[in-house]
Amino acid sequence: MNYKIFGFLLCFACCGQAFAQSHRNEIGVETDDDSYLLNATDKYYTAGTFIYFRHALNTGASASLNNKVLGLELGQKLYTPQTGNLNYFGFDDPRYIDRPFAGYLYAGANLNFLYKDESNLKISARIGVVGPDAYGKQTQAFVHNLFGLYHTSGWEYQIDNDFEINLSAEYNRLLARGGWADVSLASYANLGNGLTGAGIGPMLRLGDFNQLFNSESTQSTAIGSQKTAPLHDHELFFYYKPQINFIAYDATIQGSMFNSKPANSMEVTGTPETFVLSNQFGVGYSGKRFVADLAVIFHSKDVAIMTHSDHWGAITLLYRFH
Repeated sequence: MNYKIFGFLLCFACCGQAFAQSHRNEIGVETDDDSYLLNATDKYYTAGTFIYFRHALNTGASASLNNKVLGLELGQKLYTPQTGNLNYFGFDDPRYIDRPFAGYLYAGANLNFLYKDESNLKISARIGVVGPDAYGKQTQAFVHNLFGLYHTSGWEYQIDNDFEINLSAEYNRLLARGGWADVSLASYANLGNGLTGAGIGPMLRLGDFNQLFNSESTQSTAIGSQKTAPLHDHELFFYYKPQINFIAYDATIQGSMFNSKPANSMEVTGTPETFVLSNQFGVGYSGKRFVADLAVIFHSKDVAIMTHSDHWGAITLLYRFH
């Protein structure tokens, strides 16, 4: 695919006016794709598209809160085995499915409480569907046809339809800071019939960054009023975020938690690894109007029989307004 447009947008964002000020709203997109890392084929977590809207709420006379942000999002994730074309092996054969085909489509809302002590608690709820009704097959086929890529095959073995309700909580807290570097704790927990598990690890930032209650790092650049002066007029920093993840249940691998397979089901499921290690490297930016993030994520195997570990790139661009 030709992704020059994303480079242009990032340059446009970073070359714009870089003086931060209070903007109560922001809207934008994130796109994830393993092709950003110049992979020859799609595999595992192969693509994701997300639309975000965030609005800063009033914190009132709270002595502890510095910012409070309401977020809304729509998203779609696509998963395939070691290739999105089982015909690559000569014929469609489910024996080559080392990670199930799955699409996940959802809508969600979250509330982000950001405290003056540079901790935050973000609570989220999502409803969605895993299976054919998530239109994973159609999305991948459309993109491949649009860009003249290979014909996809094997989606008849995807995870069956299953309605998902998921809750999650994310907690971050500053541990130490010195000039141009700081380190914080990053953790989360998921609960639901789609994804249940937890993760924890440090996050290291190097460069010009702001406090965690007013930073791209914690999705808190939508601000109603500046209660505390930011450390910098703009942010531009490198970050590294290693994490250990505990997986109790993953419907994109295991299928429905409650429903039995219909008699005509061709669904191929798998067994997730209990612990998955991840490493995320990225660059964050926030200025007067634009917020951007470029990241590369490396995951150990989600399923033991996977031929390779997983990795992909992520590009996020947001526009801030009153």
